[in-house]
Amino acid sequence: MYFDHHSIIPPNPIFLEFNNFSIRWYGFLIVSGIVLAMMLSIREGKKKGIPSELFENLVLFGLPLCIIGARLYFVLFNNFTGYLQNPSRIFAITDGGLAVHGGIIVAGLFTWWYLKKKKTPLLPVLDIVAVGFFVGQIIGRFGNFTNQEAHGGIINAPNLDGQREFLTNLFIPEFIVNGMFINGNYHHPTFLYEAIWNFIGLLIAILILRRMSKVLIGEIAAFYAIWYSFGRIFIEQLRTDSLMMGPLRVAQVISIVTIVVVTIMVISRRVKKKEIIPYRTFDLLEWREGQRKGKINKAQKQIKDQELNQKQNKGQNQNKAQNQNKGQNQNKNQNQNKNQNQNKNQNQNKGQNQNKNQNQNKGQNQNKNQNQNKGQNQNKNQNQNKNQNQNKDQNQNKNQNQNKDQNQNKNQNQNKEGQNQNKNQNQNKAQNQNKNQNQNKDQNQNKGQNQNQNRNKKRKKKR
Repeated sequence: MYFDHHSIIPPNPIFLEFNNFSIRWYGFLIVSGIVLAMMLSIREGKKKGIPSELFENLVLFGLPLCIIGARLYFVLFNNFTGYLQNPSRIFAITDGGLAVHGGIIVAGLFTWWYLKKKKTPLLPVLDIVAVGFFVGQIIGRFGNFTNQEAHGGIINAPNLDGQREFLTNLFIPEFIVNGMFINGNYHHPTFLYEAIWNFIGLLIAILILRRMSKVLIGEIAAFYAIWYSFGRIFIEQLRTDSLMMGPLRVAQVISIVTIVVVTIMVISRRVKKKEIIPYRTFDLLEWREGQRKGKINKAQKQIKDQELNQKQNKGQNQNKAQNQNKGQNQNKNQNQNKNQNQNKNQNQNKGQNQNKNQNQNKGQNQNKNQNQNKGQNQNKNQNQNKNQNQNKDQNQNKNQNQNKDQNQNKNQNQNKEGQNQNKNQNQNKAQNQNKNQNQNKDQNQNKGQNQNQNRNKKRKKKR
């Protein structure tokens, strides 16, 4: 069956038009998605005790900032030098040029600042807002369809019939197939791929994650960031209008970084067991009460810690004082011991010196006695030798006289011999008396020395 492809009328981008004023489908769908997302957030927030005013203010003040962020992101990565040459083009939003990643980044920063100011926990609010982002992106992507933008490349087929048949086999509605006929060829409806991917993520978040008791606050928002980024990596590869950073597609780089960072944050939070609060049971009033009690407990703990620190400091000071006193006492004892040891050493040295002197005196006395004894013995020997020599001479003289006068004076010689014997006896007695006197002197000297030794020993004992 023949089909006239060139007879297809492209979608009308104008939603309403009044004279010179018109509302485009793109703007209407974006706003519709935001309003629906806010309504769903308010409904879910009431279940968690979060007032509706919070979400209304986030949209009221955050939406203009998100538009600015989305535009600046697009300008920064899409021929930035061209916009610098003609700055007025930066404000021409009606000509197209908003990037989702720029809007999401600014929305996240503004939400963090606003919730910190309102003293409201960030993570459960992000979980609620994440579902709204799914809804807003699903609806907003159809604004790209009406503008015939953010589409993919030409479908690889031998002819137009083959291209159209490829799309119809995906069960894509006819008005979308017709809308993908751009500049004489059918293109991949990447806006639809992304919308379907986000719709699947929305169902998982609402029907599964919100009902699971083990899902913690902040993990639904983490699921949105990872799920959207993972799909965007593959869908971006099909697009023909990607923002580039050199040879890299910016959306793919941002998506990969987001997946890595968020995954690490979720795992580390689980490991550290930080803010282990299930999303299903979260309630803002209970959280604030817990925070109030936590602050009271912290204050009490700080007071207790201060008291403990004061006690520990006192104890440490007391221990220091005791240690100082111990050290001083030890030093005193050491000094006393040193003095005692010095005195002992001095006394020992004195005793040794006295003993040396006594020994020297003893040695000197003994040497003197030995010398005296030697001298006496020598004198004795000399006297004995002299006596013997005298006796020999006398005997010789007697014998000569006897030989000469044997005949004449026998009676005289006999008398002389008797006299000589008496003399010898008297000399022997004198010698024996001298020996006894010398022995008595030696004994008396030895006794005196022994008495001196005993006296010295007694003096040592007394000391």
